Amino acid sequence: MKNNSSRARVIQLTVVGAILGAGLWSGTALAAPQDQALQIHSRITGTIPSESVLLDMARDIANGDPTAAAYTAMQHDAFYNVTLKNLATPWTNEEQDVFAPLNDYSATVIGMVRDDMDFRQLLSANILYTGNASGLPGYSTSNNDHYAALEAGGYSLKDNLAQRSQSSLNGLPADATAGVITSRAAAKAFFSAGTNRAMFRFTMLNHMCRDLEQVQDSTRPPDRIRQDVSRSPGGDSRVFQNNCVSCHSGMDPMAQAFAYYDYVYDADNDPQGESGALDYNGAGDTDPETGSRVKAKNHINAANFPHGFQLPDDRWDNYWREGPNLHLGWSSALPGSGNGAKSLGEELANSRAFATCQVTKVFRQVCLREPEDASDRGRIEAITDDFSSSGYKLKQVYADTAVYCAGE
Repeated sequence: MKNNSSRARVIQLTVVGAILGAGLWSGTALAAPQDQALQIHSRITGTIPSESVLLDMARDIANGDPTAAAYTAMQHDAFYNVTLKNLATPWTNEEQDVFAPLNDYSATVIGMVRDDMDFRQLLSANILYTGNASGLPGYSTSNNDHYAALEAGGYSLKDNLAQRSQSSLNGLPADATAGVITSRAAAKAFFSAGTNRAMFRFTMLNHMCRDLEQVQDSTRPPDRIRQDVSRSPGGDSRVFQNNCVSCHSGMDPMAQAFAYYDYVYDADNDPQGESGALDYNGAGDTDPETGSRVKAKNHINAANFPHGFQLPDDRWDNYWREGPNLHLGWSSALPGSGNGAKSLGEELANSRAFATCQVTKVFRQVCLREPEDASDRGRIEAITDDFSSSGYKLKQVYADTAVYCAGE
């Protein structure tokens, strides 16, 4: 693989050298369009285009259609195997490691972008993407072998991903699926041990670009804060009133959506949970410790404050629809409450913050920098408007962003 990649890069450099030698960057009328085409292709794929692709893109730019040039660049395998994988992979693990292996979470992001799906469905749809190349091990709920083989084989993710019903793969009821939230990779990372608050925190961080410190609000009622949160940490109730309540009063009512989920593994013999699996209490299931569908993990450390809230079900409510977090832009078309992970995913993905977050992440990746000034911020707002009004297609965001940064 390494030798093939090296040869390909030599060929690409030779092509560009030939183009330079032909004088196409010597001040002719086409010089600027070709320079922009090279920049767009590099920003979107991290590679140098072939001569024919470069000239096709330059013609589109010269004809006033740089967006078409950007879509041409997105036909390159590297957009899927490298650019989109690098975008999605940090979302799949607590360490936010960009070098983590391909998995059902990152593959689903890549497949949805390829298929121009409404990106809001990422947090609620009954879908997963799997490889369709021959010879791969089958999808498993207890290991990542399928995706490891897909990545190790160097297969084109543009050509070798297929959308499948998530419920047919992991056995969840269709109404319990919630896009990547209920993928095996997300369950391993965020439903493992703990109280499932990690799933809420990292979903906010990855898809709304807000960590808990950025959404603190001490004005929300604390009535849904669980028993495991001490009301006098270190013997000082002021810490709870001025710190703990600011996050938990909003987080706990929404994280309740995950009450029936767990990631089950052998902690003694498999401490990293590599062979674990997502587990869900469906209708009629009863947890022996709680006497209800609620997983026992949600009732741990109840003695910290016995008078605190005890989860009876997976009913969630968004207390942040009032107060300072109203500015996250919650959808007026949704009720702001519901049951389970799917409806919570819809609540989060239909916010303005979700749309702006995706655009900002793409901007950083394509422009290779943070937004710096009013011009950048205004462009992000405009791209977000287009993203929201045109079906939430992330390819469009890449195209618009690459065109904006092409002259840099």
